[in-house]
Amino acid sequence: MMNIQIKGKLFDEDQIKHRVRELAEQIERDAAGTPIVLVAVLKGSMVFAADLMRQMNGSVQLDTVAASSYGKKSVSSGNVQLRKDLDLDVEGKYVVIIEDIIDTGQTLKFLCQHMSLHQPGELKICTLLDKPARRLVTLEADYVGFEIPDEFVIGYGIDYAEQYRNLPYIGFVETD
Repeated sequence: MMNIQIKGKLFDEDQIKHRVRELAEQIERDAAGTPIVLVAVLKGSMVFAADLMRQMNGSVQLDTVAASSYGKKSVSSGNVQLRKDLDLDVEGKYVVIIEDIIDTGQTLKFLCQHMSLHQPGELKICTLLDKPARRLVTLEADYVGFEIPDEFVIGYGIDYAEQYRNLPYIGFVETD
């Protein structure tokens, strides 16, 4: 396992809380009273999804999917595997895939294609972090918390080899 050094904070707790509240309000406005199904992509988006859901007032259901292209590495292998599918029936519903970070976009593109098999009424993407400099596929999120530079980040649910998810802020690291 490679060693990492936290170089600094990109976003502190207050910045994250404020932006999560704004995203929740925007999603509810767009759903226009329609019941919402948040689909959290395990494991990285769990903290974000929980905080987002707590900011919503209307009917909200939560489900999870798991897909991986990273394993224990810091770069995507490009080979996406579905590890857990939906438990809820989302046919005809307002579905929002909740992602921690969009990097290459390959995992999320795969999940969107897979999610269409479940025939949602609306399928939206909400990501806490968007890193467009690394995008390998054409993909845009409907809801973006923050756009970030091409840095490796940790915290607020985002890990490196299953570590650092518990940090209350988003930091960027130096790897060796």
